[in-house]
Amino acid sequence: MTSVAHPLTDRPDPAVIADQNDAFRKLACLGIAPEAPIQGRMHVTRSLMEAGDGFMAEAVKATGEFATFEPENDPEGWHDFGAVEIRGETVFWKLDLYEAGSDFRYGAETPDNPATTMRVLTIMLARDW
Repeated sequence: MTSVAHPLTDRPDPAVIADQNDAFRKLACLGIAPEAPIQGRMHVTRSLMEAGDGFMAEAVKATGEFATFEPENDPEGWHDFGAVEIRGETVFWKLDLYEAGSDFRYGAETPDNPATTMRVLTIMLARDW
């Protein structure tokens, strides 16, 4: 798959990136395989792992199911950040896009190209932010 520029600019199309980010979250959190391969990994913070009593599993599932994107919480339209409530505790999730093969040192040059973009999904308690 090649990069697809937005028709009115030379920037990548936010809708393509949003679709890929949504597909990766569903893969990482819910085990739902996307139509095309998407590279990435998921990380959870230590405090989320230590929350106990199935809390982390609930947070991961809620992250995968998140679909409440609005201009206030998704200004770029990339679907790369969200907040969910689990048992009265706010959990943040964030997707960062890196250039594949850069050891996570460089942002993705063509973030809408899954062949050259490595996604990293981090899930954390809001108080860890």
